Amino acid sequence: MAAETNAETGTGAGTRADTVAHTGVHTGAGEGAGSGAAAGAAAPAAGAGARRRDLAVRAAVGQGLLDSEPLVCLLDTAGIRASAAALTGAFAAVLPPGTPVLHAFAVKAAPLVPVLRLLADCGIGCEVASAGELALARAAGALPEHTVLDSPAKTTAELREALALGIAVNADNHQELERLDALVAAAPTASPIGVRVNPQTGAGTIGALSTATATSKFGVALRDPGARARLVRAFLDRPWLTRLHTHSGSQGVPLALLVEGVRELHALAEEINAAAGRRQVDTLDIGGGLPVDFTSDEETPAFARYAAALREAVPGLFDGSYGLVTEFGRSLLAKHGLVLARVEYTKTAGGRPIAVTHAGVQVATRTVYAPASWPVRVLAYDATGAPKTGDPVAQDVAGPACFAGDLLATARELPPLVPGDLVGVPDTGAYFFTAHYGYNSLPRPAVHGYAPAPDGGIRFTAARPAQDLAALVAEAGGAHRDALL
Repeated sequence: MAAETNAETGTGAGTRADTVAHTGVHTGAGEGAGSGAAAGAAAPAAGAGARRRDLAVRAAVGQGLLDSEPLVCLLDTAGIRASAAALTGAFAAVLPPGTPVLHAFAVKAAPLVPVLRLLADCGIGCEVASAGELALARAAGALPEHTVLDSPAKTTAELREALALGIAVNADNHQELERLDALVAAAPTASPIGVRVNPQTGAGTIGALSTATATSKFGVALRDPGARARLVRAFLDRPWLTRLHTHSGSQGVPLALLVEGVRELHALAEEINAAAGRRQVDTLDIGGGLPVDFTSDEETPAFARYAAALREAVPGLFDGSYGLVTEFGRSLLAKHGLVLARVEYTKTAGGRPIAVTHAGVQVATRTVYAPASWPVRVLAYDATGAPKTGDPVAQDVAGPACFAGDLLATARELPPLVPGDLVGVPDTGAYFFTAHYGYNSLPRPAVHGYAPAPDGGIRFTAARPAQDLAALVAEAGGAHRDALL
């Protein structure tokens, strides 16, 4: 049963130096966006989410969410719904009525069944990249026609299952196409089938996440010698190939590179259809990869801005000639997650204060191992859940893991932290606590969704329970204790 509480108002993000309260709403209605984009695709107001977040922290303390566990993770369900509406509205505003569109959430960004179910309720399907992610999508009730399978290493069994279910499949390479030849010949399928291409348009600032480099492992490299002609021939030889797919963006990739990748995809579709003498390619899967601003509460760039940039650069994408698939992940969920951890101890080393907390590498893996690429904001709260005040002091915010680099922030200016205080790490709704890293056998923390209650308070609903020690032992082979003797 969901619990409810009232939390004091007046503790919004604007009271804290490291969190900016924003009241403006981005419409993203740039040149070519059209009046509909401004009316129906506005990004959620940043200030509203920040106010809900601070109320949720106070409510989490008041309801005892941290009484038995020193670490909890929170998801703002109202914020998730607002982002989903902004996405669907942004593309609806620039596409002709009746254009087939599937917005599929990249499950890897938040592999939690309740999250997938919430997004399905918002009209968002699932993009999966493994048998495990497909199982999660099916458990959430995602329809086969609202599911897309992408992976550079699909097994024959995975392909066979997808084709039997009618799930869309994007082949990664020519060898996979040869496997599909045999499977398609062996049994009829309702699955739309396409090919992923690498437009080789270049890298962003984070090399490990740049999927459109000259040597990326993903897709058919479009600019390699002879590759384009061979790919056109592959489509002409396979009338059942009806889609093209690319994913040219991610965190650190500028909007212009995302758009350039989609432009290359559209040009290839036009070339294939001209060679076929018919509209063989009928759907373009443009992937996701819209970056997130981790420096503030603003949701920027907005989906409407991206849709407008696409329509200006690739007008043929919006004339009704092609159905459209998107695969956003981080940009839908990141801004709506919060890690909330207790400060257990404080100390000083080398003249610098250190706050030892229960949030570290297990919930912020990328930040700990690559802090320059994945810096996070840290919000300071007192033991009651109220934002801390006081003159900022440079201090390290450390996690619980047994290695020196387990740090959320170094020399971060925050009000002085003391044992019993709380630290909040916002923007963690995707790729942070949703995908746990089991260093030191640290258990998975509980995840709670939160939303405004009718009485003005905050209502929490459990989305994933905290992992107890018995479950952790079982996961580590506890039932097979003597197997290696």
